[in-house]
Amino acid sequence: MDKKHELLKLIPEQRVLPLYFFEDTEVSLQVLKTLYKAGIRAVEYTNRGKAALANFQQMREMCTSELPGMYLGIGTIKNEVAAKTFIDAGADFIICPGLIEEVAYLADKNNLLWIPGCMTPSEIIRAENLGARMIKLFPGNLLGAEFMNAIKVLFPDLLFIPTGGVDINSENIGGWFKAGVCAVGLGSKLISKQLLEKKDYTGIEFLVKKIIAMTKQYDKT
Repeated sequence: MDKKHELLKLIPEQRVLPLYFFEDTEVSLQVLKTLYKAGIRAVEYTNRGKAALANFQQMREMCTSELPGMYLGIGTIKNEVAAKTFIDAGADFIICPGLIEEVAYLADKNNLLWIPGCMTPSEIIRAENLGARMIKLFPGNLLGAEFMNAIKVLFPDLLFIPTGGVDINSENIGGWFKAGVCAVGLGSKLISKQLLEKKDYTGIEFLVKKIIAMTKQYDKT
């Protein structure tokens, strides 16, 4: 099975890519199970704390043993060393906050989906020439759906996913999908620090299902 092509199909079908990090290992694991229960089959765990690698390794084990069909990606990868570390730990895909060529080469060598963060047409062109198939528009709240609408004609072969500041309301999410994105990346607006600290897994599941249902009303691009 080709993970890269599976994910290029799965993420647009899923319409939402949840992303989160939390220091507590057990909370990280329970959120992963909650996302799976809510219907999510691709999730980004972000490399934003000292516990990220150890947590990721246990999450990888859980996916393998308990969550069939779940793809676990790693985000906030800023250099080749970090990329290699998490690839060795079993990352299914890699997401970067910017365009990092050495990570692109490493991901390609391992036949993994690489999703670079881009903010300008020049960066998107560089990413496309490096083999990227999906682009993270970041930060989404600064770019806005109008940016996507303006550039989409230039990149008919690329998939776009805005991340960073995407609001969980129908007006904002609808604007993005109408502009041509394939999915939206949702972090703290979906899996908030408050919900994590309260271990409110029921609340997380409710919100995830609500957002998935919200995105289904928009035609796929």
